[in-house]
Amino acid sequence: MKNVRRMLELAKVGPEDLLYDMGSGDGRIIITAAEEYGAMAIGIEADPIRVAYTNWRISRKGLKEKVSVVRENFYKTDLSDATVISVYQGIEINKKLGEKFLKELEPGSRVVSFFFKFEDWTPEILDDDLEIYVYTV
Repeated sequence: MKNVRRMLELAKVGPEDLLYDMGSGDGRIIITAAEEYGAMAIGIEADPIRVAYTNWRISRKGLKEKVSVVRENFYKTDLSDATVISVYQGIEINKKLGEKFLKELEPGSRVVSFFFKFEDWTPEILDDDLEIYVYTV
């Protein structure tokens, strides 16, 4: 959870944000964004078991008004209303996602990536120790 909180902190996530998590897994980023930072959050996850588990966690925590997860291919998801994107994918996936982000995100939107950089992008904020990179589109 230390990395999750640090990602959200460095991306300056707050109540005015709509965060999308690309490949949201167990939902820890979207749940923490809502619970601790007041953001609205949407997880995009292809695995139906992870989607079901995340929905259970969202329901158990009473966060259905602020958090959701959808079973979807994140390459096909419309991200135009996002103010923050969180990513923990590989270099090749980040290349494709980077192109998508540049096309769909509004200027000023933030992209926070754990461990894997976006090639040809310069992070505005970075945590070298935890390998967290924050970019502004």
